[in-house]
Amino acid sequence: MDMTNFFKGYADIEQSPIVICDLSYRILYLNPYAENMYSAYGGKALVGKLLNSYIDEETKSKVDMVIEWFKESPENNRVFGFHDKSLHTDAYIVALRDKSGELIGFSSRHEYRMIWQDPPYQFD
Repeated sequence: MDMTNFFKGYADIEQSPIVICDLSYRILYLNPYAENMYSAYGGKALVGKLLNSYIDEETKSKVDMVIEWFKESPENNRVFGFHDKSLHTDAYIVALRDKSGELIGFSSRHEYRMIWQDPPYQFD
């Protein structure tokens, strides 16, 4: 069974930005939240472009170091990047690996710090 549609369906409903890049820093995917968040840079039109065009040299250097660390071991898969105060999230760079554990790309991953106030199982 091809799981592609399931994974895309899951990523598309995430309420935080997901940007997936290959090892040449080419943007392969933005979920709808990321498309909206990065609309000033082109939104959906960013797909196919190089991430390097949108990050400064310091950030690129840090991402380069993370990618090299990911390559050192299949156990190296996640690095804290920064805290986004406006979204109340911690942002991570995560490794994307194929079935054999080979590094094939990287992605952003945001984890919320705020406590949800909504009652459980409330349907809007």
